[in-house]
Amino acid sequence: MEFEAARRMPADSAIVFQVASDVSLMDRWLPRGLHVDERGAGVLDAEGELVPEGHHEGLFRVSKEQLRVEWGGRDDPEYAGWLQVADSASGTSEITVHISLPREPDGEGPSMQQMLDWSLDRLSEEVTRRVSDAG
Repeated sequence: MEFEAARRMPADSAIVFQVASDVSLMDRWLPRGLHVDERGAGVLDAEGELVPEGHHEGLFRVSKEQLRVEWGGRDDPEYAGWLQVADSASGTSEITVHISLPREPDGEGPSMQQMLDWSLDRLSEEVTRRVSDAG
């Protein structure tokens, strides 16, 4: 299954990318029930109720030149995703997140699309906070 969401962000692409690609800030905007830690160069640990079996080691790549973050399952090639930031008009930018899953997560909670939308709302709040603190 493929899921995608996009959102205009209240800052230029460099600031948005800096916030979105910083693993130490991801818990502030990723869906509840998902926690990530950097394990080493190009490897993340994911934990939580949204993670199959509660724990997962994944691959993680950041391309500053392309303003792109990519991730995927080391042991599950059907799970992958990317995040792309692009400049927009008047000092704003747009971010797109795409996730590929073998199936939508089970449960009675929000849908994957709702989680993506919520995450982008939280990311926008985090970017706004960064811009406000700098100004």
